[in-house]
Amino acid sequence: MAVSKTDSVTVRSPTDIVLIRQAVRTWTAELGFSLVDQTKMITAASELARNLLDYGGGGTVRFEVLHEVVKRGLRLTFEDQGPGIADLDQAMTDGYTTGRGMGLGLGGAKRLVQEFEIASRVGAGTRVTITRWK
Repeated sequence: MAVSKTDSVTVRSPTDIVLIRQAVRTWTAELGFSLVDQTKMITAASELARNLLDYGGGGTVRFEVLHEVVKRGLRLTFEDQGPGIADLDQAMTDGYTTGRGMGLGLGGAKRLVQEFEIASRVGAGTRVTITRWK
């Protein structure tokens, strides 16, 4: 697998979430994703960027364009240095929330992408990586 293009964006305010959505729209369109697949990736990215801000106190999003022999993809890595998640299984359960949301963010994001990885340590932050292939 060869990565041809990478970029990072810092998330510190709601305006940055809008920038993430716009960047994902641009990158998925350039990769030739269908409108449905663009929307899925944009929605997942928006949910995870919102979590970065609301629960992690801000963080970074790294964009990577992936090229394999017969397919292309977009990988996004969301990383914060926030309080971390004590119980990942519970956090991935639909309806569970520690905030104001509906509790669909992590599980919903996972259902919208083809690859989903999450790692978190209490007191050290959280990293979520999502990938969608065309």
